[in-house]
Amino acid sequence: MNEELRVAAYAVCVREAAILLARWIAPDGGRQWTLPGGGMHHGEDPTTTAVREVAEETGYTAELVSLIGIDSLNRRYPRPHGKFADFHGLRIVYEARITAGELRNETNGSTDLAAWHPLDTIVHLDRVDLVDIGIELWRTRPALGRTGHRPPPA
Repeated sequence: MNEELRVAAYAVCVREAAILLARWIAPDGGRQWTLPGGGMHHGEDPTTTAVREVAEETGYTAELVSLIGIDSLNRRYPRPHGKFADFHGLRIVYEARITAGELRNETNGSTDLAAWHPLDTIVHLDRVDLVDIGIELWRTRPALGRTGHRPPPA
């Protein structure tokens, strides 16, 4: 089994009781809403990653306000030729505010739509777990930056 590590940074942007989300296109073609963000380039600071990804996926310029948490997950994914990957994702989550730009959709990227969604309608969206984790981090500001979604490592 191949070990894979992905470090990514994301932004929770909330204004007027709505959250900014991007619709992610999965490798199998499925689509789910997610926080704007994504994988860090080698040598890139996570704050730069979050700001860059918001711009790429939504057209907005964002200013990071605070670090609100870090989410760590392990999953087993199928890979070609009957192999599997032991995937470890480390997701750094910031609160951000939009400072400039106009909403637009990403082209030729990992997302195809960007939109503001009222916080009280999120439960009705087809979304990745990171949306709920980001909202919980934003609302609760846990001292250790972890939500109750997954138990801490043993």
